[in-house]
Amino acid sequence: MRYRRLAVGLLALLGLANMAVVLALWLRAGGITQIAGTADALTSLGRMCGLVGALLVLGEVLLLGRIPWLERAVGFDRLAVWHARNGRVALLTLIAHAALITVGYTLADRTSLPDEVARLVTGYPGVITAIAGLALLIAVVVTSLVIVRRRLRYETWYFVHLYTYLAIALAFSHQIATGNEFVGDDLARTYWTALYLATLAALVLFRFGVAGVRSARHDLRVQRIVEEAPGVVSVEIGGTRLAELRAQPGQFFCWRFLTRDRWWESHPFSLSLPPDGRRLRITVKDLGDYTAALRSIPPGTRVLAEGPYGSFTPDARRRPRVALIAGGIGITPIRAMLDDMPGAPGDIAVVYRAVHEDDVVLRSELDDLARRRSADLHYVIGDHRDAAGAALLSSAHLRELVPDIAARDVYVCGPPAMTEATRASLRGAGVPRGHIVTERFAL
Repeated sequence: MRYRRLAVGLLALLGLANMAVVLALWLRAGGITQIAGTADALTSLGRMCGLVGALLVLGEVLLLGRIPWLERAVGFDRLAVWHARNGRVALLTLIAHAALITVGYTLADRTSLPDEVARLVTGYPGVITAIAGLALLIAVVVTSLVIVRRRLRYETWYFVHLYTYLAIALAFSHQIATGNEFVGDDLARTYWTALYLATLAALVLFRFGVAGVRSARHDLRVQRIVEEAPGVVSVEIGGTRLAELRAQPGQFFCWRFLTRDRWWESHPFSLSLPPDGRRLRITVKDLGDYTAALRSIPPGTRVLAEGPYGSFTPDARRRPRVALIAGGIGITPIRAMLDDMPGAPGDIAVVYRAVHEDDVVLRSELDDLARRRSADLHYVIGDHRDAAGAALLSSAHLRELVPDIAARDVYVCGPPAMTEATRASLRGAGVPRGHIVTERFAL
């Protein structure tokens, strides 16, 4: 906890320091002193919004930049929430920048809004690229909204998000070319360029460089593919000195399988077996083109692995007794922890939620582990949209399955909607917020 507070403090200090520099740049370029009326005020405020929005977008990249110390201290799940909130604020700030600048210039030039837009597009270098970059960022944020995200394949969502990098590059060219704070100010241009280069360096280092070095050092390769059930496969990855990865049950890696047609995609999958120093195993359900293609990956394929990530591990445990609640394919980290988590008979209870019997994954392994560990194992089958399934995993149902659940640490892993609903039920069942550990099985 102390390490987390220190990391959050350092992150906040870094952000505030750069915000202070941005404010100084704005003031230095006449942010207040050059305001002589409404048009100037709108334009100046628009410039500030542009600077702040650009800074927030760089922060957006770093929040999910796979920076190891940040991941370990804060946890992927919390960073993902910050990433989502920061992204919405960044987009609104940049939209405000575009609107304020346009309206301010329209008032100053005493012309119509369409004429001013045409003048900005044709008369200012970089405005076209800035508009394109803003449009791309709008597309990225819209596809991340829950109501839209649920209707998209992961591959589509992932591909759209790659355009974030193009949007950042387009915005940078616009800022340097026409930004009032940068034109003719070498010091400001140097600082702004350094920010972008530092972000790029962190991205290349932690998203690609570390994974590439690790893959070469540990010789990560696919060993075999095992079909667990229709539409579900386990991928076993072998290598050398895997204990040095220091992975824990419950954690995940972002995997990149270097096949001819999928090398560019990176997907997060949790370990479904405790790491033993000899192999790593993930279990994947067919939910799209990428996951469907995993069954055909030939043994010997090289693998890039970013991680391990996530604080969804036995280290988060603070009580003698625990309850592990999984939904769908979210059972994979739960299964790994059940195999390795210490506890006396009755200390561990597992609740596995699935819509249909056929959706239950790794059932034979779970049954065997429950017997060996003397753990209570409950399969909860049914559709919550039906009258008979409406009360599944409600507060009353959870107390029925695990009577002392309010006195346990509770781990929850599953689709975002299931995770949020279960959190609410747990709070209703008397589980303190600080004793609920979650991992969303989605980005």
